[in-house]
Amino acid sequence: MRYVTLTRAQGNNRAVIDGSVVPQGFPLEFAQEAVLVHGFRKMVRNLAYDVSEMALTTYLCAREHGVRFTALPVFLVRGFHHGAILVRRDGLITGAKQLTGRRVGVNRGYTVTTGVWGRAILDAEGGLDLDSVTWVRSGDEHVAGYRPPANVVSAPPGRTLIDLLKAGELDAVIGVDPDDPDVTPLIANPGEAGFAALRERGLYPINHLVVVKDDVLASEPGIAAAVFEAFAESKRRYVERLRSGTVENATDRMYARVLAETGADPLPYGLEPNRAVLEELMGHAVRQHILAAPVRLEDLFAPSTLDLAG
Repeated sequence: MRYVTLTRAQGNNRAVIDGSVVPQGFPLEFAQEAVLVHGFRKMVRNLAYDVSEMALTTYLCAREHGVRFTALPVFLVRGFHHGAILVRRDGLITGAKQLTGRRVGVNRGYTVTTGVWGRAILDAEGGLDLDSVTWVRSGDEHVAGYRPPANVVSAPPGRTLIDLLKAGELDAVIGVDPDDPDVTPLIANPGEAGFAALRERGLYPINHLVVVKDDVLASEPGIAAAVFEAFAESKRRYVERLRSGTVENATDRMYARVLAETGADPLPYGLEPNRAVLEELMGHAVRQHILAAPVRLEDLFAPSTLDLAG
């Protein structure tokens, strides 16, 4: 049997996708999705895959609403989100607190992980009262049972968040393509701001992890550890390429800089090396009314993977 798996091709999972590394005893068959987040929705709503990459906050929200899958502490995507908060280039909005009582767009749903981290930055670094803002989402939520707070509304049909921003109907947007000459990041030098947050308070956000259907975990007790070890080995090969100076794109350059500045693995897998950032993200999700209450981290991951690191 081959286990249908969805994951986006990137440096750290390349060896798993090309078959150079195979979970021992559990061969994977890779599904194709032109837009990865569409696959997330299929997994959340229909359990469409046996194994799937998944946005972190989507996973937390889905688990709270009873979706039958469980995570592995394989954190495929990390990054900095200071550049995700955009405003008009006219300079009228220059600081987070100026967004108090205003309307801010969020790409797709309110629970999208980039939006959660972006709002966290506005809160923790900018002092913005998030509950004072009207959050305007451009789509709906992957988790159909989730009900956002009253200050979350939907954008009018047929108009993009950038259109609304440029028309003055929004005062900022989070998580949209910034390639427009009339918009600019709210935070100056956002790339450097992200690395400053890493140096000063250890902020190194996680965006995606891996989940496995609970039915598969129940019928194949060894699959969680085997899949973890395969992804970890693929990632180790990628980090060795980064150490040797093999850098192909902007994502590689970001991870290579984290490696250079910290001297540590830029993509640590396992619960313990990531406990602090997971607890931070969960705290933001509670404050942003995405989760009702924090969850014990050990309850979020397959038991056989709790002591693994890679």
